[in-house]
Amino acid sequence: MGGFFGCTSKRACNKDLFYGTDYLSHLGTRRGGMATLDKTEFHRSIHSLENNYFRSKFDPDVSELTGNMGIGVISDTDSQPIIIHSHLGKFAVVTVGKIANLDELARDAFSQNIHFAETSGGDINPTEMVAVLISQKGSFDEGISNAQEKIKGSCSMLVLTENGIFAARDRLGRTPIIIGKRSDAYAASSESCAFSNLGFEAEYDVGPKEIVRLSPDGFEQVRPPVKDMQICSFLWVYYGYPASSYEGINTETVRYHCGAALAKRETESVDLVAGIPDSGIGHAIGFANESRIPYMRPYVKYTPTWPRSFMPQNQEMRDLVAQMKLIPVKEIIKGKRILFCDDSVVRGTQLKDHTKILYEYGAKELHMRIACPCLIYPCIFLNFSTSRSTLDLAGRKAIYDIEGMEDPDLTDYAIDGSDKHSAMVEKITRRLNLTSLRYQTLEDLVAAIGLPKNRLCTHCWDGSGYY
Repeated sequence: MGGFFGCTSKRACNKDLFYGTDYLSHLGTRRGGMATLDKTEFHRSIHSLENNYFRSKFDPDVSELTGNMGIGVISDTDSQPIIIHSHLGKFAVVTVGKIANLDELARDAFSQNIHFAETSGGDINPTEMVAVLISQKGSFDEGISNAQEKIKGSCSMLVLTENGIFAARDRLGRTPIIIGKRSDAYAASSESCAFSNLGFEAEYDVGPKEIVRLSPDGFEQVRPPVKDMQICSFLWVYYGYPASSYEGINTETVRYHCGAALAKRETESVDLVAGIPDSGIGHAIGFANESRIPYMRPYVKYTPTWPRSFMPQNQEMRDLVAQMKLIPVKEIIKGKRILFCDDSVVRGTQLKDHTKILYEYGAKELHMRIACPCLIYPCIFLNFSTSRSTLDLAGRKAIYDIEGMEDPDLTDYAIDGSDKHSAMVEKITRRLNLTSLRYQTLEDLVAAIGLPKNRLCTHCWDGSGYY
């Protein structure tokens, strides 16, 4: 995924920018960066986050990031921010999202004799592509609109200029931007949780395709939002922080609703309810509150030396880290019928490892309840689960075992209660060695979020959604 934070202040903004960006560290594990503007001079710092905390990496640089306006980013893809010299003037830009038609845009740029810098991975930096699209027009608002129109997938951005920070949400609003207000400053963030401890109050949700410009004195709408929205539902299910709200809807509250919906459909008798730390905990609390079954912690998370912020990119090592940072509590596990709630099952590898350990510690039964439907379509709009092949998804692997082909008709598999859906869930249940497995229905998930389905992206569950 990724996230960004921008600040315009009547005083130095570097500390607000530093802590505001740090509060987005849960959104990415690979790179971080910040840039500030001091009158006409830009200052920038970029570091890898694969072997240390954001705070540890950037603390020595903060004093050098002078100025009263700045932007920061947590990225799982390219190095950001980038600073551009153009006919519009000098500017810096950060982005969040996925440009699905990057190759097509590159070919068009090459035909206009535009070139790109080489990246460490040998690919075109998507953020540099956004900067090129902005620079093709005669003003920043026209250039940003040009990028929004030409990009397929999603791309929200912050653009730091001498005249303020432009905050622009992607064309269908798949990723959020929230504006925060303080007496001496304004900020734009991917997560509203970044505001509270910095003294900001969430003031405004930027709409799909909307462009606003922030200054130390306020913010103004440069281009209005469009009506259509396809905000990613996984914000509330998984990768959004519990203290954050999007479209005025709090993440932790939605997770309580998800757990309660699962509890209302429950048919098994169990001794306790638990959540897979951390993102499964809110769902489990909602389940326990609704069912009146005790909430307990058979797994506790050990974070001092296993923090997510610098988990390795190698999948085998990521699985090891996920296992090592969760410590089982034998006294709670032994002889118990345990119902676990979790946000999702992507590959299932980590869950299978947890199941093995829990049985070794004496669990009598293991029931898994998933807060969203089964993932059967890889995400094509954001950088979520896109590094995995289709058959790495637990749902698609089960479907392949049933159908014997990689790309069968998935319509019935997406319908909870259908024969094909039941067969898929049964395959996954056996592979993970669970007593029972149940997924949230799409209808219950949509109701838990509280937005109309046509304003949510649910592509990874039912194949819907559009560019």
